[in-house]
Amino acid sequence: MHIHILGICGTFMGSMAVLAKELGHHVTGSDANVYPPMSTQLQAQGIELTQGYDPAQLDPAPDLVVIGNAMSRGNPAVEYVLNKGLPYVSGPQWLADHVLQGRWVLAVAGTHGKTTTSSMLAWVLEHAGMAPGFLIGGVPQNFSVSARLGDTPFFVIEADEYDSAFFDKRSKFVHYRPRTAILNNLEFDHADIFPDLPAIERQFHHLVRTIPSEGLVIHPTTEPALQRVIEMGCWTPVQTTGAGGQWQVKLLSEDGSKFEVMFEGATQGVVEWDMTGQHNVANALATLAAARHVGVVPSMGIAALSAFKSVKRRMEKVAEVRGITIYDDFAHHPTAIATTLDGLRKRIADAPLIAIIEPRSNSMKLGAHRDGLPESVVDADQVIWYAPANLGWDLAGTAALCTVPSIVSDSLEGIIDRVKSQAQPGTHVVIMSNGGFGGLHGKLAEALK
Repeated sequence: MHIHILGICGTFMGSMAVLAKELGHHVTGSDANVYPPMSTQLQAQGIELTQGYDPAQLDPAPDLVVIGNAMSRGNPAVEYVLNKGLPYVSGPQWLADHVLQGRWVLAVAGTHGKTTTSSMLAWVLEHAGMAPGFLIGGVPQNFSVSARLGDTPFFVIEADEYDSAFFDKRSKFVHYRPRTAILNNLEFDHADIFPDLPAIERQFHHLVRTIPSEGLVIHPTTEPALQRVIEMGCWTPVQTTGAGGQWQVKLLSEDGSKFEVMFEGATQGVVEWDMTGQHNVANALATLAAARHVGVVPSMGIAALSAFKSVKRRMEKVAEVRGITIYDDFAHHPTAIATTLDGLRKRIADAPLIAIIEPRSNSMKLGAHRDGLPESVVDADQVIWYAPANLGWDLAGTAALCTVPSIVSDSLEGIIDRVKSQAQPGTHVVIMSNGGFGGLHGKLAEALK
């Protein structure tokens, strides 16, 4: 079958394309922005990519068009599909029908940490010999691909609350029907499609409604929004993590790189790994709980986590030039920015730390998170905010409220000049964006040489 995917370079759609190819379909796709890591992964898989949405790419007609949630009415390819009556479907629906049917799905949902936690969980099952399938919105470094079918009933999926398509406004995750569900955390996000936090809580409850009574729901004790979701009705056993929960930790290093795991009061072992930050410790606890549900004993899960290598673009060290270390990080929400910088600060102690932040997500562009931004960067020594041309709010006003030195730049060249003038050997530079950021990482590394 020839499947053509509109919006193929999104992390979800690109991963779905890999699975369709693995199932034996002829897969092609198009996108407005073809950039790594997804574009390189797709080309390596032999998937033909077209830049842009010219309807000519749909002639001759494919057997099925999968339409990504970034596509909207008015897009020339979408209009052609509708006018010609071509068969079409959303990505999550295709996945539910052709990949997840009859499998033990382990879903990881939440505002933050979905990609990292689903990568951890897939790796723990792999390490235990369970050869899971997975679809992850990033490239886990233990696997070097973002998706595979797997050889067993187990399938780990990053379960996003964003909508499915322009014709299906339900959250993607309601299609997945997990048996094991991690609800990591829940804050207001996706201001472009949700009016407020209760609207997102309602979607999370739709997910909870689909989990069987023989399944398991895992969530931290510290998230009031998730507590409200569970109180709307839950027909599934629940395990909790964190303070007062069944799963707890005792930190053995302040930066979270070593900690002891307890389940129901009994010590299970010690994780010692390359990750930092309280958020990753919390991700690890949820992972161990989910893995135990499918039969991985905690001691084996702990051994796997100690060999976990994180995910591309999640505090990924991309260069070290003249003693200056450059990291690429996906953080796109004040809480994620704060926890990431806190983890790095605890690891590097007093070393200089420069944060470069692009407010690029839809919620960021709408200004939904601007009140939380000044507080999110307190662990940096200085911050460079990038102001893209289409930002609809006063970034300079937000930068002025920061308690650490902050400047706003409207060009990559300006950012590079600033870092060159400030960075010295021993400086750590974190570039935070949920997009390609114009290749800033490579350009900065080159300029620092």
